[in-house]
Amino acid sequence: MMRSWKALRAGLMATVVAAAIGSAQAQEVTLRVHHFLPATSYAHTMFIQPWCDKIAKDSNNRLKCQIFPSMQLGGTPPQLYDQVKDGVVDVIWSLPGYTAGRFPLSEVFELPFMMRDAEATSKALWDYVQQHAPSEFKDVHPIAFHVHGPGVFHMRDKPIRTMADFKGLKLRAPTRQTNRFLAALGATPVGMPVPQVGEALNKGTIDGAVVPYEVVPAVKIHEIVKFHSETDPSEPAFYTSTFMFVMNRAKYDSLPPDLKKVVDANSGQALSGQIGKTFLAADAEGKKLTAKNTTNVIGKDELQHWKKAGEPVVEAWIKDVDARGANGRQLLEAAKALIAKHSAAR
Repeated sequence: MMRSWKALRAGLMATVVAAAIGSAQAQEVTLRVHHFLPATSYAHTMFIQPWCDKIAKDSNNRLKCQIFPSMQLGGTPPQLYDQVKDGVVDVIWSLPGYTAGRFPLSEVFELPFMMRDAEATSKALWDYVQQHAPSEFKDVHPIAFHVHGPGVFHMRDKPIRTMADFKGLKLRAPTRQTNRFLAALGATPVGMPVPQVGEALNKGTIDGAVVPYEVVPAVKIHEIVKFHSETDPSEPAFYTSTFMFVMNRAKYDSLPPDLKKVVDANSGQALSGQIGKTFLAADAEGKKLTAKNTTNVIGKDELQHWKKAGEPVVEAWIKDVDARGANGRQLLEAAKALIAKHSAAR
């Protein structure tokens, strides 16, 4: 009788465990993905939606996205990080630089003239965060980090050709390091998220904006400005911005093991590089829309003056990071070495 009861209990427990496992394996999850650009933007159509399609395919449609572009769930772009950290949403795409000073170690990639290639630099950024700044993103689960292509000056009334042209201009920039660099060049920097750029240009609140070409159609910049000033492509870009694609940590932890594997397989260094490459392709598309306007290239010799002007910006970042207990110069060299490593591997 005792043996029969033990056998029955063991059978019941096995059934319960099997049912639990089966339930977990059959679980369907919908991730709420929030970002600040419209659904027509290249970021949405060429990166975010394809990523969501990929995890749905890899999970046999058990892991899906519900994407909310243009801040449809409320708040402002600088609030996106707290929304995902606090579980208001499950995944966000945004710029760390929208919350100035919150991610100081990662800002090294936004210093003047750091990036030559968005794909290689995006891979370097992922590695850098894992090796040198994981604590900055400890409250979320990182999926990818990336940068965009070379920044371009989009000007209402006159182009940028030399440093002298910056005097008296109000220029929009996305991050505090780019703002500091514009000030060093002689302009008056105006910080604002991308969605506000179109209206500010229309009203004349700003004289121009620095964004990559991929942003052009999202805010219709090509319809508002007359001039586009690029920097010599043989030189590093005068600036780039860092981006984060991250998930709520508790949401990731709650996923069944097989769905975690799907997320993991669609995360990391390779994805980061792929996004950087995608943004370069989006630049090419965005630039086509500016054909009716005037474009000039700022020459290599002129850029040497800009590099000199940017040196105090770099030194200020090093000093700031040192004051936080890190070694700023070592981190700068580590970032440069990772960029060089991934650039050489291409």
